[in-house]
Amino acid sequence: LLSLLRLPLARRCLRGAARLEPAGRAVLITGCDSGFGHLLALRLHRLGFTVFAGCLCPGSDGARRLQREAEVGSGRLRVLRLDVTCARDVRAAKELVLSHLPERGFWGLVNNAGISTFGETGWLPMETYEKFADVNLLGSIRTTLAFLPLLRKYKGRIVFMSSIIAYFTLGNGIYSMTKAAIEKFCDALRLEMKKFGVQVSIIQPGNYARSTKIQPPISAEEIWSELSEEEKAVYNKEYVQERANFFNSILSEGSTNGNEVVDAMVDALTSPAPKARYMVAKLKEKALVFVCALFPTFVMDSVLSYALSK
Repeated sequence: LLSLLRLPLARRCLRGAARLEPAGRAVLITGCDSGFGHLLALRLHRLGFTVFAGCLCPGSDGARRLQREAEVGSGRLRVLRLDVTCARDVRAAKELVLSHLPERGFWGLVNNAGISTFGETGWLPMETYEKFADVNLLGSIRTTLAFLPLLRKYKGRIVFMSSIIAYFTLGNGIYSMTKAAIEKFCDALRLEMKKFGVQVSIIQPGNYARSTKIQPPISAEEIWSELSEEEKAVYNKEYVQERANFFNSILSEGSTNGNEVVDAMVDALTSPAPKARYMVAKLKEKALVFVCALFPTFVMDSVLSYALSK
């Protein structure tokens, strides 16, 4: 018991120690076309890291901005095509990293790439479920497995992008499903990597839809046009419109300050004692997580059902 009581004090002492020296350390980030990945690539490069910025579309506006940053960065920022669902892209990324490793080696992998959508369970075809599992879950696992030998060798860091939506869902169960799954993968990986000196952290943002643009506004007409005849027989256009309006109102409340989340990602990569989980969310979002984690399921169901009814 005394040992357990000493742990928080020891952790505070560690977190107060000197932060990591970025120079000569390489980090690979997935999903750098926009959002948190894009902001993180710029931040880490300016801090002095060697950055490999994986972009799904190297010709996108975000990728071109990173290229411009690379032109004045002494070769420490490299933009590469990286589709995390493609094993060939992941292998090519590893070969590029190995051929351009700085003197202190491979320090960090940030699994940031992800997609989101809206729709009740029966509205989405199986192909959509497969796509989301491949990008949000298997994509992170695929990239992690490829770089695990390097991370063990250099005792580096792995950072995963999750969400508070891993705890509950409000119309985007498919996204919640993948985030809950990646949390469990991380829990297993974190424990297994301790013996190698590899630290694993999970970032859990709240609603940053306006910052990342991961989820565009929902069109009720588009949803209705894609529903099967069986679903149209159960739901009507008015219901779909109500749900679309509800979800769009949530999106409109999202924070525009993505740097709050990037701060947590940087801490996970540079702190002498990184946290296992970084929840970056508003107080009411944290309260929802608290209710979900500590109260019986029927309580959370009642809270969410009330919100949906409004």
